[in-house]
Amino acid sequence: MSPLPPAARRATRRGLTRALLAAPFLPAPAPVQSAWAQPAWTQPAWAALARDALAPVRAAMGAAEGPLLLKSFTTEGREEFDRVHGEVAFTYDNALAGLALLASGERAAAARIAEGLRLVQEQDRHWRDGRLRNAYAAGRVHAEAPRSARPPGWWDAAQGRWLEDGYQAGSAAGPVAFAILLWTALGDPPFRAAAGRAADWLEGLRAPAGYRGGTIGHEPAPDALPWVSTEQNLDLAVAFARLGREAAAGHAAGFVRSMWLPAERRFAMGLTPEGAVNPGSALDANLWPALAWPGQGFEGGLDWVLARHGLPAGAPAAELVGLDFDDDRDGVWLEGTAQAVLLLRRLGREALAGRLAATVARHRRPDGWIAAASIPWLTTGLGTGLRPGVADFRYPARGHLAANAWAALAALDASPFG
Repeated sequence: MSPLPPAARRATRRGLTRALLAAPFLPAPAPVQSAWAQPAWTQPAWAALARDALAPVRAAMGAAEGPLLLKSFTTEGREEFDRVHGEVAFTYDNALAGLALLASGERAAAARIAEGLRLVQEQDRHWRDGRLRNAYAAGRVHAEAPRSARPPGWWDAAQGRWLEDGYQAGSAAGPVAFAILLWTALGDPPFRAAAGRAADWLEGLRAPAGYRGGTIGHEPAPDALPWVSTEQNLDLAVAFARLGREAAAGHAAGFVRSMWLPAERRFAMGLTPEGAVNPGSALDANLWPALAWPGQGFEGGLDWVLARHGLPAGAPAAELVGLDFDDDRDGVWLEGTAQAVLLLRRLGREALAGRLAATVARHRRPDGWIAAASIPWLTTGLGTGLRPGVADFRYPARGHLAANAWAALAALDASPFG
């Protein structure tokens, strides 16, 4: 696997930063024992998972009034990760949390996050073209105070200055598309208008095949991301279709379908900056098309992921307990495992769905947040681009908003793609 092209995609998509890479090995938090770990999952068990996964989200929202963005990771220590992520609210994580709240019937709560995203788009300190940044400062976003719509940062005492991460300040296509999914799901005129502005910017990323990755770095001249991602084009295809932009949706969807590898019955990751097919194995690129386009023959991507990302290694699908981000299978990626739970339920494979859901439940921490990874630092086989050619991108065993949101969506049998 060539780490660089998907590395940039992942780094901007999920926003993990150089602090994540430099932090020392941390002990994994003790999981919460749950009644969910039962042989057969009943409807009450799924309802309990949805309730408990959303509980810390609701609690975080109760700490502020009005429009807001939620912090993405718990930061309970004094490591570099905690310093850099102390106020980070990733756009993707928040859009996903809004969709989970909406699926649970909590429209007003979802609209608070959607309005927070609309305000940061409208009040950006530099951009007026509809893009969203990958991350913002967590907390309330004030309509009357544009400075509340800022990228996150931290004070570096050694340098004596305020710092911001270039990944967090950049704009990847996927998170912008997820904001559109939330705005269009709510459908209010101000949200539809915000979605239209965001889609205008996304259309500017058009490449001969699909749409490019976006930008990375600070204004006024961030670097372009020239690779083309299968997963992000799936996001864009759905987002454009929601807005009735049939030509743009077709261009993105056509690229996704072109990445299907019939002999292996799975999707390639996308195109490298040089235009070559990146054959690496990506979990979301293989699960999301089957969620977004059911019945179109892409379900084989799930079996590919189960066989190559499943833990324990070599076990038959019925005996798996979780999914790794990549195929080295050094630990469980809880967000991705929850994604698989949702697709398994959609395909009627309830027994395995319940088995994986029990693993997600066991990694719910005492504070209610589900850990991003089952081990202190989960390798991905990808790099951030900070150190070219080095596979230095890892997930922490910290509570993660996106893991809770996907767990809730899986329990509610609700897809973010509709």
